[in-house]
Amino acid sequence: MEDLSERALDQLKIRVLDTIGVAIAALNAPPVAAIRGLVTELGGRPCSTLIGGGRTAPDRAAFYNGALSRYLDFMDSYIAAGETCHPSDNLGAVLATAEMREASGADLLTALAVAYQVHTRLSDVAPVRDRGFDHTTQGAYAAAAGAAKALALPSAQIAHAIAISGTANNALRVTRTGALSHWKGLAFPNTAMSATHAALLASHGITGPEAVFEGIKGFKEVISGPFEIDWRQEDLEGVRRTIVKRHNAEIHAQSALDAALDIRARPGFEAAAVSAIRLKTFAVAHRIIGGGEEGDKRIVRTKEEADHSLPYMLAVASIDGEVQPEQYAPERISAEDVQMLLRKVTVTPDPGLSAQFPQRLPADLEIEQKDGTVFRARRDDYHGFHTRPFDWATARRKFDRVTSAFTSPSERDALAEVIATLEERPVTALTSLLGDISIPLMEVRTNF
Repeated sequence: MEDLSERALDQLKIRVLDTIGVAIAALNAPPVAAIRGLVTELGGRPCSTLIGGGRTAPDRAAFYNGALSRYLDFMDSYIAAGETCHPSDNLGAVLATAEMREASGADLLTALAVAYQVHTRLSDVAPVRDRGFDHTTQGAYAAAAGAAKALALPSAQIAHAIAISGTANNALRVTRTGALSHWKGLAFPNTAMSATHAALLASHGITGPEAVFEGIKGFKEVISGPFEIDWRQEDLEGVRRTIVKRHNAEIHAQSALDAALDIRARPGFEAAAVSAIRLKTFAVAHRIIGGGEEGDKRIVRTKEEADHSLPYMLAVASIDGEVQPEQYAPERISAEDVQMLLRKVTVTPDPGLSAQFPQRLPADLEIEQKDGTVFRARRDDYHGFHTRPFDWATARRKFDRVTSAFTSPSERDALAEVIATLEERPVTALTSLLGDISIPLMEVRTNF
């Protein structure tokens, strides 16, 4: 804990609150319910708590809790020049192993800070997206480092855990291109499960390739290309460069959605009268969610496709005035009004805006109505970006909103209080509350 600055610690606890909030909000998601059914069938030594009740082996808890926190696509992000990742994905592995060890809250926060640092710095210096690999590839090193730290392994065993996980988890970017599947939200939970297992293997003396980065046929030679990083010079401030989502939308859409809501609030605007929506944005947003090289984003049939489609998100924001979990209900996605409007959206990459990325997330939006009236709005960042980070009060409002259908006010207060003072408590003070949350009754389906 002495290596964490006060500002970093504050932001780290905000990330824990945010991640747990969006996890609770996904308790009734059909894919998550199916995973819960599988975990129940398989069983496992009850070392780690499942959000919503029950206990299982730590690697399975890492998968299930990670699936919860990832499903809504409402978690934090980190944006580097050539990579975007979600460092909060590491919480599932760190929480499961910290509880298994009966660690302190301070131990959990330190281990999570380590995972954030590894994840963000590898994204900076070793991006893999343009080489066809998924950002979970760097996460394999981060989750293993965090899990091994939470287990208080000696440095040699931590190195082996990282080597095992990094060697074994090199995922393909097809996860996020074309027609998107459930795996978009489950790729990192799978990595977290494998990384947790790698840490446990290392704790029992299993070794991994020591030259995983620089060795013959290692990460640098085969996947990332050359890079240098001296881990001895690293701090634990990486969390302060991560960002939190205001809208339940892919991270590169946040500023554009602010612009859309600005226009929607203006006198004379009518969503039913819109003839065209024209967005100029940075190249990465166009590539990933705007209809660039990762597929046509005007074909939107599922939640996974909708939250990675700028046309859908801009259309539904213009009609509904918000982009929250409710905007991804199947009946909302298939509704005629939003399906018609999303086909009127044009997304264009702009070189000038691209030059500002990733220091800013610029968006230049025009919405034209049928009578020729044109509304314009420009945004360079949003509330939640590292230029305007969430404070605790803002994070708490988001937490309360997304969890209100699943928790009572007293449960929310108790969770927030424990997280706000987590460095002074045992991890079990948090996991016991998470285990007491009730899962909404619903039929578990195996095909969706």
